[in-house]
Amino acid sequence: MVPRPSAAETLARYFSPLAYEDLPVSLITRLKAFFLDWLGSAFAGSQHPPVRMMVSLAEEMPGGGATIFPAMTGHYPLIAALVNGAASHMVEMDDLHRPSILHPAASILPAVLSASEKEHASGRTLILGILTGYEVGIRAALAAGKSHYEFWHTTGTCGTFGAAAGAAKVMGLGPAPFTWALGSAGTQSAGLWEFLTDGAMSKQLHPGKASMNGLLAALLAQKGFTGARTIFEGEKGFLRATSRAPDPEILTAGLGETFHAAGNSLKFYASCGHTHSAIESALVARKRLPAGVQDIQSIEVAIYQEALDLLGDVEARTPYLAKFNLPFCIATAVAFGHADLEDFTEERLSHPDIQRLLPRIRIREDSELTRAYPQKWPSRTRITLKNGQWAEGSCDFPKGDPENPLSEAELITKFKKLSGGVLADDTQNHIIDIAMNLEKINDVASVFQAIAERRPGR
Repeated sequence: MVPRPSAAETLARYFSPLAYEDLPVSLITRLKAFFLDWLGSAFAGSQHPPVRMMVSLAEEMPGGGATIFPAMTGHYPLIAALVNGAASHMVEMDDLHRPSILHPAASILPAVLSASEKEHASGRTLILGILTGYEVGIRAALAAGKSHYEFWHTTGTCGTFGAAAGAAKVMGLGPAPFTWALGSAGTQSAGLWEFLTDGAMSKQLHPGKASMNGLLAALLAQKGFTGARTIFEGEKGFLRATSRAPDPEILTAGLGETFHAAGNSLKFYASCGHTHSAIESALVARKRLPAGVQDIQSIEVAIYQEALDLLGDVEARTPYLAKFNLPFCIATAVAFGHADLEDFTEERLSHPDIQRLLPRIRIREDSELTRAYPQKWPSRTRITLKNGQWAEGSCDFPKGDPENPLSEAELITKFKKLSGGVLADDTQNHIIDIAMNLEKINDVASVFQAIAERRPGR
């Protein structure tokens, strides 16, 4: 009797033969936008101390074959995936799939790009790798559900599956080795939230290692290295080990009909995604105020419980931790009218306008908003002035969500802002052109080598 295909086998049998022509044109456009958005985050994060430490370690192990940003130097694909994964999650501007609570790009795209460079793959193959990685990673996260997220950083855990799947697709693995890659990915998946307690650098390790481990799983599978075929639903598999309420059926539901990547969000604010609706609802209320922000008596914010569970104990002791501190993000939005990269600095931590507003902020859980999560990450804000006048704002879908998307012009502006401190204007424009016309590229490796040669001092 032939055993019923496992979830990993079903995914492998669908994605392994998937052709570029099978993808909707609108989805291809979205995937190219994800690629450009990810590159911007990778360049922006590349100069920060945790990433520079990883680069320093990489330089002690010289090699070639894949690109590390921003120096555009060649390195072993596994090391490139590690460093680029860390870099792209550093400034909290990388993308987010809201229903699955997953940042797909940071953990998946470094593996897919490194595999594409190693294989000298075409742009169309890279696009297929992006789609495959996103779909598998998102489905894994949806299957793990909200209880998984209480302890496990989904980007590190489920991102490993996406990285393995995307790399396997780029490498042309058949269904059997594709399945093995998922099995080896699952046994390596990790990433715990405890780093938030003291602001440790581990958050950057999560997507870096997810990408590296996923790529490693695919490379080993290519050699015949086997992995557990029931890694998802097995008695000692990923879902039973990491979730109280897993939904294994969602892993394979609607294959060929539902592309979860189409529901991906691109971040507009430079902070944790769980702060975005609070930021935007505060901005809406701020615009409706009959007087200036100097006259504020109180700021009351309602939000879903999971945001409080994750962020409630985070103190804004550093610019990085401030990105996870709801009161700081709300005060920033109210005081300055935005929450951009330049709003999270040492100077801002003690800024008098921020310090004046922080004691006036009250945040509470709203059961209605909690019930809407994670399909929505909603928030409501009321700002009351000293004279008793008040204004309210609400947000179900902050800027960048698929229901409230960035325009192409806004996407390009975001990329230029993120990469402006690293790339010259002409190089920025060249990369934008590459991303927007990715399907026309014959060899991804040659394109990035050409970019490296354009850089000053090379």
